[in-house]
Amino acid sequence: MKVAVMGAGAVGCYYGGMLARAGHEVVLVGRPQHVEAFNGAGLRLEAQSFDETIPVRADTDAAIAAGADLVLFCVKSTDTETAGAQLSAHLRPDTLVLTLQNGTDNAERLRAVIPQPVAAAVVYVATEMAGPGHVKHHGRGELVIEPAARSREAADELIAAGVPTEISDNVRGALWVKLILNCAYNALSAVTRLPYGKIVQNPGVPEVIRNLVAECRAVAAADGVTLPGDVDAAVRRIAETMPTQYSSTAQDLARGKTSEIDHLNGFIVRRGQALGVATPVNLTMHTLVKLVEAKQAA
Repeated sequence: MKVAVMGAGAVGCYYGGMLARAGHEVVLVGRPQHVEAFNGAGLRLEAQSFDETIPVRADTDAAIAAGADLVLFCVKSTDTETAGAQLSAHLRPDTLVLTLQNGTDNAERLRAVIPQPVAAAVVYVATEMAGPGHVKHHGRGELVIEPAARSREAADELIAAGVPTEISDNVRGALWVKLILNCAYNALSAVTRLPYGKIVQNPGVPEVIRNLVAECRAVAAADGVTLPGDVDAAVRRIAETMPTQYSSTAQDLARGKTSEIDHLNGFIVRRGQALGVATPVNLTMHTLVKLVEAKQAA
């Protein structure tokens, strides 16, 4: 396949790198400093079991995605509509666009601005950009994809490339579980600048996480969402399987960037208000992150 990664940050580079390593043609759309590194030296993928530099092509312009069979759509939730509009004109009508983003409504928002088939995916991976053109993998890597045209083909190629992938009829519920995990940890990691494993060792934190999760579950129930699996076990597993990982929100703030917190704890607050569910702990975490952003912007 020809695979385009729209938003070549840590998540997109990991999955794009795995597909390139398996022999697919991969092109990356990203920021100038990374594009220069990709084109000059290749994509360095430092995984847990290997450390390789993989040849790829990259550009800051979405036109490089022309002719792609699959797009891994990995931009921040705040940029979904803008990036979708930039990308769509360069794609074939049958190109599958797979959204590998935080939040629960990105696929729906993307479908409103592009005609190509869109499938939501739930991402469970711990990665970071360790330098220009260099992605470091800290753990996991599973994908859960919703059914769509060519979803099965994409899933089979991802599996063959070493990415555990499944297709699920309840991706909405799985996206909500991922949202709950993000609401439990992202703001805490961002405000404290600590990785997950160290966060949970501090007094009071387990109770705060339980309260965050309880509010999210109440909003999900009011919204008619069926949450698959054992949510509490999934929350515990984050700290156990990704103890050295800093949240994407923490990474954004460390780089002086605006985070996706409005689409995480902020989304829970807005949905709670609309559905009559109180969310004071999520409101507190959302407000704290926004204060840090405001301080950095001042």
